[in-house]
Amino acid sequence: MGFWKFAAVFAAAGFVSVGSASADDLVFTLKNGTNSVMTRFYTSPVSVNEWEEDVLGQDVLKPGETVRVTIADGRRTCKYDMRFEFTEDSDLDTTTDTQDLCELGEYTITE
Repeated sequence: MGFWKFAAVFAAAGFVSVGSASADDLVFTLKNGTNSVMTRFYTSPVSVNEWEEDVLGQDVLKPGETVRVTIADGRRTCKYDMRFEFTEDSDLDTTTDTQDLCELGEYTITE
């Protein structure tokens, strides 16, 4: 019985270790604080001159909605450029911003 208890603790410790391997991932909550539907959200490290993949993919972020964003690109950088695009019938233009995502817990895009 003692062996199984030890094995369970060892397995749990291994799981935590695997979980901490992703500690370098940048995780934050993105909130749409506008009155428009966000159709695309791009991020790229400031050192990259092109936008990387659309984080939202096929999804959209409606006004007031939030989404948890994880950037698991393996880079050890904190400063990212962000680009927000909205529906064509929106009054909002494409918006960009630069933030230190390592320090950021939540980002709200506003009008």
